Amino acid sequence: MPKKNSSARHNSLEISAGAFPPSVQVKHFNDKQWEAFIEACCVLDTGNRGKYVSVKRLGGPGDAGRDVEARLVSDLIIDQWDLYQAKHYQNQLAPSDFFPELAKFFWHLGQGTFPRPRYYFICAPLNTGPELHDLLAKPDEFKKRFLADWESEKTGLKGKTKWKTPETLAQIDQFDFKNIREVLVRELIDLHATDQVNHFKTFHITPVRGDDPLAPNSPTVEEEIYINELVKVYEEDVGKPMDLVEVLASSDYSEHLTDCRSEFYCAEGLKRFSRDIYPDEFERLLNMVHQGVRSTVTNPKHKNGLDRLTAVMTQVSSLALDDSKLRPTMRPGDLPGSCHHLVNEKKIKWVK
Repeated sequence: MPKKNSSARHNSLEISAGAFPPSVQVKHFNDKQWEAFIEACCVLDTGNRGKYVSVKRLGGPGDAGRDVEARLVSDLIIDQWDLYQAKHYQNQLAPSDFFPELAKFFWHLGQGTFPRPRYYFICAPLNTGPELHDLLAKPDEFKKRFLADWESEKTGLKGKTKWKTPETLAQIDQFDFKNIREVLVRELIDLHATDQVNHFKTFHITPVRGDDPLAPNSPTVEEEIYINELVKVYEEDVGKPMDLVEVLASSDYSEHLTDCRSEFYCAEGLKRFSRDIYPDEFERLLNMVHQGVRSTVTNPKHKNGLDRLTAVMTQVSSLALDDSKLRPTMRPGDLPGSCHHLVNEKKIKWVK
């Protein structure tokens, strides 16, 4: 087995030069970008808040305080949707920032603009400040404080008494304030990261491929199929039976086998990188390679397995494969190595 290199580079994610971590970048979003970010998170959310059947961003004039509407069923009905309030402020959210929005929300409930949601979620890039955080933790106290401040026109509620109708008060009385909750910015970022391609693009994150594994001195069980197929190629070429020991001792074939093994492990490095960064993308690449070389593999004009192998290796290196997410990180040995992986999966045979 090769010695482990303590200085080997591992697969990693790096913030592009000049960019900041996502938690910092969201602070510099404008209002529309913040709403779009929350919408994208809701689309991906299949966790405790439940899988939504539809998500729509409404932020802007006439949104009635619904920046993002996320429905649990197709129809907009009582307690079967969640409201996301996107508050993009340069400071932590205080009661004076939130109370006017809450008053507008209850007024629209009273007017029948929309039915009562299951949850009212607050989303702010710096999260809520201590005072609002504490109120959210004590729903009954929160409700009393909100009504008292509205009555005395404090905490941003000056001039909002026109919204305090009997219908509005009835909605406040019926509403359980424990259903007003905060979604922390780190939760939103974690949700957004489940769509890695969009997440990397949004936050200028670059996947960096580490060093590929070295081929062990002796072939492993995992290499058995493609190496046996290579031995068949050499047997056919020399015109007599051979085993692996003879191939390794042969001046004609041992170097070729060593190079093929290096290609296999180069592609193995791409496979491991893909598994860490883009799950299932390596299998997609193998399917693309298989489609690209299949007619060459089956070409009846090849006289033997060595002709077939040589032709395929020449062709595979010219495949564009621009649709693959792995293309920017690919190395010269990856495409030839992917053919050895296809042989290992019994999708290609060199000797007919």
